[in-house]
Amino acid sequence: MKAVPAKVTRALPVGSLVPTCDNSGAKMLKIFTVLGKQTTKRRLPAAGVGDLVMASVKKGRPDMRKQVVFAVIVRQKKEYKRADGTRISFEDNAAVVLKDDKGNPKGTIFKGPIAKEACEKWPGVAKVASIIV
Repeated sequence: MKAVPAKVTRALPVGSLVPTCDNSGAKMLKIFTVLGKQTTKRRLPAAGVGDLVMASVKKGRPDMRKQVVFAVIVRQKKEYKRADGTRISFEDNAAVVLKDDKGNPKGTIFKGPIAKEACEKWPGVAKVASIIV
């Protein structure tokens, strides 16, 4: 895991429901903590593209429901600025479920594009991604 060279606006606060874009069995995740982010007093921690979060599975296969999983945010609707000055936003929010906090994805197929920032930070996610934007 290395630093992201972009100023990613953190758009998904704790409590957000985020759909998944992989075939891990989870369909909807609820973020309950963002790992490695510190905030001001009384402010909710928020996640952006490339951030590692812990979430509970709200919808999905019966064996996956009510489980606590690690996930990486790979798309967000809120636009953010890249190092070259371009601004990028996606049409939806999406996350990828991980097997462990090392960055190995649980699913084998990702639907839709994956942000370049998430792929730079998480090489395991980049290996499975078909479209990188």
